Amino acid sequence: MPNLPPPSRHARHWLLNPEIAFLNHGSYGACPRPVLDAQDRYRDEMERELVKFFMIDVEPLLDRARQAVADFVGCDLQGLAFLPNVTQAVATVIDNLELRQGDEILVNDHEYSACISTFTKAAKRSGAHVVKASIPFPTPSADAIHDAVMSAVTPRTRIALLSHITSPTALVFPIARLVESLRARGIETLIDGAHAPGQIPLDIRAINPHYYTANLHKWPSCPKGTAFLWVHPERREGFEPLALSARAHLTRADRDRFRCLFDYIGTDDYTGFLAIPDALEFMGALEGSWDALRNRNHTLALEGRRILCDALGCDPATPDDLVGTMATVIVPGAGLPSGGTAPGKYEDPLQERLVANHRIQVPVWSLPSQGRRLLRISCQAYNSREQYEYLARALKQELAPEPRA
Repeated sequence: MPNLPPPSRHARHWLLNPEIAFLNHGSYGACPRPVLDAQDRYRDEMERELVKFFMIDVEPLLDRARQAVADFVGCDLQGLAFLPNVTQAVATVIDNLELRQGDEILVNDHEYSACISTFTKAAKRSGAHVVKASIPFPTPSADAIHDAVMSAVTPRTRIALLSHITSPTALVFPIARLVESLRARGIETLIDGAHAPGQIPLDIRAINPHYYTANLHKWPSCPKGTAFLWVHPERREGFEPLALSARAHLTRADRDRFRCLFDYIGTDDYTGFLAIPDALEFMGALEGSWDALRNRNHTLALEGRRILCDALGCDPATPDDLVGTMATVIVPGAGLPSGGTAPGKYEDPLQERLVANHRIQVPVWSLPSQGRRLLRISCQAYNSREQYEYLARALKQELAPEPRA
């Protein structure tokens, strides 16, 4: 087995296995040592005096974390709630919608399957319908995305679920323009920004959606189980979490009800949220600033995509302005119907061979609606150009024996 190429100089800060070329930050993130150390300090503080921690300390500590997130993503504090992940945030929004018989929920075929499944479940209960727009891939322009979404709107469309950056195809949607167009039609918008913070500059106020949710364990590299949901002032009154805590009946003069309900939903480990400011500070310092880090990773994503396309003899599937710090390449062969989910194993045999034969961890999955077989690279601070050159050589070797479609 060939020697692995070196990662970047920043790799020393992560616990990643040095015997694996890890090119899949986008799926689960990866938390650097200093951030894990910060979380451990908060956990130690919690365990030293649990009653004081949960009854007195946790709220001001969460306020500190909330301020850091609000500054980072461009939103107000009052409508910002912490939740474990985007999937639970989407379920929380749905629970507050009061869908009615005949309502239409607009999604598209590049959306994350968990979010579509959650909307489908709610639609069955209420008599609503899920309508799926088809986004072309390869994707020629932002206009093509906008027009595909808007062409599926009807007078019955109640809400649109839109990824800011799609998971399977890594497309950066023209989200502000889409929200503006949908608002003009009286349609609510729920933005799944799971991949946006830390990958592209983010200003939720400027986008002006009804709901915006994102993970912080991905590109900001916060601990696992850290996400947020922002609710527009138009929808904030009466908005509640899926579960209510033992404190839900209390009325407080010092704190608005939205924050009271979401800050404490029961006994849990809140230390991941408390370490968010530490993560944002650490990651922002790696290249001198967050802008510098994003630019570095964006440049590497474009370069990595070019290297792979040259090796495979194909064109990029999207223009550069639709790429953040992930990029997706269409790989020869037919995509499998599960869309990338195969519990207990890797979905595509090509991914299995890349791991077994080359020690490369990179997702190979599919866009079932279009029969595409896809490979997505994710570029974080610990990745290097040499790793994508190594992946290109491995792909040529593994794809050569495969029958051509």
